[in-house]
Amino acid sequence: MKPSVIVALLVGGIVGFAAGKMFTNNQAAPSGGSPVAAAPSPSPKGNAPAPSADAPVKVPLDESPITGNENALVTIVEFSDYQCPFCSRAHNTMKQVQDNYGDKVRIVMKQNPLSFHPRAKPAALAALAAGEQGKYWQMHDKMFANQQQLEDANLEQYAKDIGLNVEKWKADMSSGKYDGQIQKEQGLAQSIGATGTPAFFINGRKISGAQPYDTFKGVIDAELAKAQEMVKSGVAAKDVYARIMEKASAAPPPPPAPPAPAAPPPPSVRKIDVPADSPVKGPKTAKVTIVAWSDFQCPFCSRVVPTLKQIEDTYGKDVRVVFRHQPLPFHNNAKIAAEASMAANEQGKFWPMHDKLFANQQALDRASIEKYAGELGLDLGKFKAALDNGKFAKKVDEDSAQGMAVGANGTPTFFINGREFVGAQPFEAFKGMIDEEIKKADAMLAKGVKPDNLYAELMKEAANAPAPQAAPEPAPVVVKDINLEGAPAKGPKNAPVTIVAFSDFQCPFCSRVVPTLKEIEKQYEGKVKVVFKHQPLPFHNNAKPAAMASMAANEQGKFWEYHDKLFANQGSLDRDALDRYASELGLDMGKFKAALDSNKYDAYVTADSNEGMKIGANGTPTFFINGRQVVGAQPIDAFKNVIDDELKKKK
Repeated sequence: MKPSVIVALLVGGIVGFAAGKMFTNNQAAPSGGSPVAAAPSPSPKGNAPAPSADAPVKVPLDESPITGNENALVTIVEFSDYQCPFCSRAHNTMKQVQDNYGDKVRIVMKQNPLSFHPRAKPAALAALAAGEQGKYWQMHDKMFANQQQLEDANLEQYAKDIGLNVEKWKADMSSGKYDGQIQKEQGLAQSIGATGTPAFFINGRKISGAQPYDTFKGVIDAELAKAQEMVKSGVAAKDVYARIMEKASAAPPPPPAPPAPAAPPPPSVRKIDVPADSPVKGPKTAKVTIVAWSDFQCPFCSRVVPTLKQIEDTYGKDVRVVFRHQPLPFHNNAKIAAEASMAANEQGKFWPMHDKLFANQQALDRASIEKYAGELGLDLGKFKAALDNGKFAKKVDEDSAQGMAVGANGTPTFFINGREFVGAQPFEAFKGMIDEEIKKADAMLAKGVKPDNLYAELMKEAANAPAPQAAPEPAPVVVKDINLEGAPAKGPKNAPVTIVAFSDFQCPFCSRVVPTLKEIEKQYEGKVKVVFKHQPLPFHNNAKPAAMASMAANEQGKFWEYHDKLFANQGSLDRDALDRYASELGLDMGKFKAALDSNKYDAYVTADSNEGMKIGANGTPTFFINGRQVVGAQPIDAFKNVIDDELKKKK
């Protein structure tokens, strides 16, 4: 797994980025959910065949909240979590289902608050207590619309907003009367294979995750046709679900036997430069060079610091460590800390500052950084001047861009004599690879390679090594009907390659890929057109206003300038900031503010988002390169492979 994905999972929520795409109907863990051990499927009795993957599973409705026509021919049971961002996306899809199918469909909600979402159970209790007063679904909608605000005070405000008797609601919430129901529904979820959220059962047929609308439509239409045949044969519409459940299996089919484990591929080897201005600890003659891409605000980078010290103590002059910067965009103090470390490096104190920053990772604001510089005895005038004039900003940016180019798009990422090594792994894991590299180095030295030239010779081998054999490429997802009308675009109108990007101005991974796209434009000048489509994720509260603001800027011919402003200031996207960026670009402020105040582009952004979900862009960033899907903040080579292939086709 790429480090960017690992970081996303651990940061909590931006999990998001790839989650919607990694799951297929009835085959994998649900989007956004935490895979937990499913209850074992009972063995089929006698000679009865095991249920097929597409067979309905018995899902009782019991006392769960229901919305829709009681005579509906299709029943959708949803297992959900109010704090799960993918449930929020699926909530919008369910609204679309209700709008399109009307009385033909009813929706049943089961509670499955996941343990790592601390506000999920209080939210479930809040909804069930609202249901006592006939307002379950109003509270349900409120909480999904305000997923980042589920504290007790927020829930009480929502109760007031929807007109509940708040005192009764609070008493019901705290009575414990719903605990048994929630536990029962969580147990049911595990027993039928709904081990993450969201999970759906459409007349008993399972769909996992925040799938696009068309996935639901295909199953609903099939079930609707079956149900209509049942009604024609004499079954009352109100009895259709019960009849289906009579024949349904009590448990999901057992999973297919896992394939025999393949031998792990050898770690990839890359040509990794050691810039003259990068901080280094250890001699040039070392047998092993470890190049570390790191972030002073990343907790996993902090955890590996003692491990690197243990490596230094164990291997002495046989190992040198090179530090390179990779400040992640969602760590608001990471870049200033990186620049500060280089300002300390200028005065010969990089490693003492490095240790200070990691030891005080929760206090990396400007004032704290200056305090550490003072404690280290630096010339504060020179230090502050370097920060004020951004003297080392370019160095940090270059490190980051080069890191992404070689695949170090998450932190920490190491290259041990060019071999990629990802994450805060234990000393023993480093030791195994270091020992292998020392043996290789000893053999080269024995053949006459000079110690000073050892790393350069290793990098020559890396540059000349054949590329590792790639896994077979899956069949491309071809999307013929992405609507590009009115969408911001740059590049030749008749470019042979069109990259359609579904993106979110508040998504840190979308921010990371901006320099990659700029480099693609430069390398493929005249051959590539980039089109921007909006996919503001529901758990990014400023993403949709930013999207609408970008379209207001587009109206005045400044979309891409505004786009760059938003991504460069991703931590500040409130209304005042949006207005300020417009003013800085010289926009007509009356016209710009009127567009935002009137929600002029709300429908446009919503249409983009719905279209994205329809074609499978469930997370951000998602790209379609001449219709072929590329998901996530991939390194530039991942884009180039598809672009080059498309250019060959055009020839």
